[in-house]
Amino acid sequence: MSRLVYSTDKTQTCPKCGWPVGNCQCSKQKGIDQPVPPRIVAKIRLEKAGRGGKSVTVVYDLPRNAAFLKELCGELKRACGSGGAVRDDTVEIQGDLRDRVRDVFRQKGYAIKG
Repeated sequence: MSRLVYSTDKTQTCPKCGWPVGNCQCSKQKGIDQPVPPRIVAKIRLEKAGRGGKSVTVVYDLPRNAAFLKELCGELKRACGSGGAVRDDTVEIQGDLRDRVRDVFRQKGYAIKG
């Protein structure tokens, strides 16, 4: 078994999928919008790691649909009175606002775990 020690190959590989950056499989999947299912079950968690001690409420396991995520993020930011963003397939709300996020999801008829 040989192990590559040095290569003059200039192509970089994607850290997520391992394919060359020019033919990355992750970026192709990001552009595809999934339809929004009639029953949405999301999960919620609190993150502090890597954020300078600040806490962030993260809602994940949401449908991969850019328009849906953007609208949901706006509703959550208004309801919580705080900032937030859509990152990959998650919605991040600044602060520990899990109770308020749960209330918004209950009002919309969505199920939430966590």
